[in-house]
Amino acid sequence: KLAMEFPSEDVLLITAAPVIKAITNFKQVSKTLEEFDVEEQPSSVLEKQYPNIKVIQSAVKHLKSDEHKIFTEDGREYMYEKLCLCAGAKPKLIFEGNPYVLGIRDTDSAQAFQKNLAQSQRIVVVGNGGIALELVYEIQGCEVIWAIKDKAIGNTFFDAGAAEFLIQKLTVVKQETPIECKRTKYTTEGSEEEERPTAASDELGSALGPDWHQGLQLKGTKEFSHKVHIEILCEVKKIYLQQEFIQLQRTSLTFPKEEKNVEPDEVLWPIYVELTNGKIYGCDFVVSATGVVPNVKPFLHGNNFATGEDGGLKVDKHMRTSLPDIYAAGDICTASWEPSPVWHQMRLWTQARQMGWYAAKCMAADTLGESIDMDFSFELFAHVTKFFNYKVVVLGKYNAQGLGLDHELMLRCTKGQEYVKVVMQNGRMMGAVLIGETDLEETFENLILNQMDLSAYGEDLLNPDIDIEDYFD
Repeated sequence: KLAMEFPSEDVLLITAAPVIKAITNFKQVSKTLEEFDVEEQPSSVLEKQYPNIKVIQSAVKHLKSDEHKIFTEDGREYMYEKLCLCAGAKPKLIFEGNPYVLGIRDTDSAQAFQKNLAQSQRIVVVGNGGIALELVYEIQGCEVIWAIKDKAIGNTFFDAGAAEFLIQKLTVVKQETPIECKRTKYTTEGSEEEERPTAASDELGSALGPDWHQGLQLKGTKEFSHKVHIEILCEVKKIYLQQEFIQLQRTSLTFPKEEKNVEPDEVLWPIYVELTNGKIYGCDFVVSATGVVPNVKPFLHGNNFATGEDGGLKVDKHMRTSLPDIYAAGDICTASWEPSPVWHQMRLWTQARQMGWYAAKCMAADTLGESIDMDFSFELFAHVTKFFNYKVVVLGKYNAQGLGLDHELMLRCTKGQEYVKVVMQNGRMMGAVLIGETDLEETFENLILNQMDLSAYGEDLLNPDIDIEDYFD
């Protein structure tokens, strides 16, 4: 974007990697929803496309903001007029420096990890976000102990209802007929709210009524085609290498089988994981998929950046950091403007792309002394992805983030096909989760954006016999 805006200016891209991440197969699904693939390409591709871009392959060692200089590990220094920091984030490793603990932060590292998996008989996965979900679903032919700190899987994206809908895919399910569609409406009560585990972030999630799983005909989560065992409400307490564990003379457990008491394990494993619930499992690897921390370290020393609670560099609505001529975009930054009521920051590829594009526009506008409006992509939180081979769309305050108890949920679920949840506040739609081919994303996107009063429609809003698009075209 910068290279296009300033064809006669030099644009330097300083990167530690020999490849760049390129966006391919970009598709604008709706006003705010985008689908694309992220692909690694040699940096020469970028230089061929834009003759004024020069890619410098070296890590950044130090930034001297008062001198407008960047120093790289290879001993060089570069002057800048304007600088945008897009160094992303690093995986939050549960234990640093252990060769049996692998950190996974994006789909690339997940794929690379799968190649290493061929030798493994059992792994422990720690974490409950998108990466952990995808990983557990993809792993075949290997026992997986999945440790999550919440009551239900996928806490970043889903409530317990959506988690149960998805978990069917991990179990062998016989085709049951007829499929029934169930619609329900919930209000959130204080008592249900209090039952949530304290480990869950208070900003996230909303409790469902006690009958949310009716119509799902739940199977026990024991008969896994994938061989996955979930340990809920726990975290990793300690990790032992084989020798340490033998000296401890404690007992580790076999992979839990249906209806049987868990037995002590006779096998010797390279590494052992002790969970906070007291259980110990041996495994070949531990996968740490516990989120990310902004990669700010190379830039902080000697510079007085304002940082957010999450450790990111604070940026204003023009993506400017607190230091002159320095901008930041993507996972490294913390959005510190007053957000739209239905947008929030989440460290996802979609937002990284939008922020990068918008930061370049802001840098150009500031250089040329022009004013610029906030980009439309920050009006509504919108993300489309795939989990367990289902299309998943999340819109707005899809988990009632920050709405407190003042909201209600409406739900429609057809087992094995679709799960639709909307978050309503004062008759207006504030967020939605759509799993499966629902074709509702554009309609719901519009209803959230225009904040129309939908009280009159009541539960018919989710009635599958009514073509909701016709109502609101």
